[in-house]
Amino acid sequence: MLHTKITLRLLAMPILWMGVVQFIFAMLSMMVFVDDVIGAFLMPSLSMLIIGGLIFYNYRGLDLSKANFRDALIYACVTWLVAGILGAFPIMLVTEISFTDAVFESISALTTTGATVLSGLDEMPQTFLLYRQFLQWMGGLGIVIFVVAILPMLNVGGMKLLKAETPGPMKDDKLSPRVAHTAHYLWSVYIVITIACAIAYYLGGMTAFDAIAHSLTTVSTGGFSTHDASMWHYESHLLLWISNVFMLIGAINFGLHFRVVYQRNLRGYIRDEETKIFLLIVLFLSIVLAIFLVKKDVYSSSLESFSFSAFHVISFITSTGFGAAGFTDWPVAAGFFLIFAGYLGGCAGSTAGGNKIIRNIITAKVINKNLKQLVHPRAIITIKYQGNAVTEDVRYAVMAFMSFAAASSLILTMMLMATGLDFWSAFSAVAACVNVLGPGFGQVGANFEPVSDLGTWFLSGAMLLGRLEYFTVFVLFSRTFWRS
Repeated sequence: MLHTKITLRLLAMPILWMGVVQFIFAMLSMMVFVDDVIGAFLMPSLSMLIIGGLIFYNYRGLDLSKANFRDALIYACVTWLVAGILGAFPIMLVTEISFTDAVFESISALTTTGATVLSGLDEMPQTFLLYRQFLQWMGGLGIVIFVVAILPMLNVGGMKLLKAETPGPMKDDKLSPRVAHTAHYLWSVYIVITIACAIAYYLGGMTAFDAIAHSLTTVSTGGFSTHDASMWHYESHLLLWISNVFMLIGAINFGLHFRVVYQRNLRGYIRDEETKIFLLIVLFLSIVLAIFLVKKDVYSSSLESFSFSAFHVISFITSTGFGAAGFTDWPVAAGFFLIFAGYLGGCAGSTAGGNKIIRNIITAKVINKNLKQLVHPRAIITIKYQGNAVTEDVRYAVMAFMSFAAASSLILTMMLMATGLDFWSAFSAVAACVNVLGPGFGQVGANFEPVSDLGTWFLSGAMLLGRLEYFTVFVLFSRTFWRS
């Protein structure tokens, strides 16, 4: 049974929150940056606060404990869509781009994709630039988790919402038996790492504004920048390596970060199978790409080649999407290589996108088991992860996810090609969106402005699909979901 009124009651919270966020930025525009964009934030914020308040008041007496997992799935999907639309209004008013492009930019920010239709960022108002960065930071661990952490009234039935929105196949690994406590722990770690990143950027040579702005999109693995040149604006390899460190931190399970700090034992990272393999993959891919760049004489030295290769491999595999030194002009083979890294993704329970390393590990083990079974048909082979047997339902879910990911990329690429893009541009654009990655190649190498309005809506949907990891969205189109 679906509870429409409960869903509406819950939706009042993200509406109110988006209103509060935009009101804060209106005040920043007026009192801090003085850049005359207060109206672009104030009018939408007041409208959201009024509408959200009316919905909240009208359904204030509802018993939220009646919410079931179907309600949670609908809430998780609709929240991202509603927040994406609401977040678009200041973007549209400041930049005067179309509603379609503004929604794309907003969803790209909230899903931490980092794909953009904008150019000329260096001349834009600081309030607006910081707003884009903050949207990515806010979306890093999910708007739903954010609401759960901030509004304790969701304690009842809150785990349904947390599980519906949290990425990764292992969704029951809680830090606390109470969902609000779990969310608070995650956000505490998130905030501390963000502050550390901002300080590191500032000490590395960024201005205070840029250090804060880029820390928001580094730890969230979002990739938006306040400059058209992205992370190469300062032309500093030191800043690239600082970014590398915090992109990797953002792509590792935040629950693991908390446990390592709580237990005061850094060996926890090495003992975690997913994290260990993730770091080894990053090192291997960085070396391979560096060798390729050296062979192609893209840069003047091996050290420079490795610096740029490591930065871009980390940027793509963590789905951050920062760029430097004209990487979109690299040979096409390097572009495919980076897109492959983007599909691999970061760790489950992190802000990273992609397929997630844990799924890649389980997929490799399933394939290995099947190969061994061909040679030894009667052998009993158990697939283990972290020393524990992987249950059959998890294996099936992982393989289904991989199938959905491949099929979605293929279908969406064909749909984009039908709108007029060539294959390379369409494929890289789809890969950038379903993996919540950001940068593309070909016609979308600079930004996504060349994409038609229809194609832009396709890509907006692809970002939501990738952020909610397919199943949460696809189940809404199932007859069983609505009949049960």
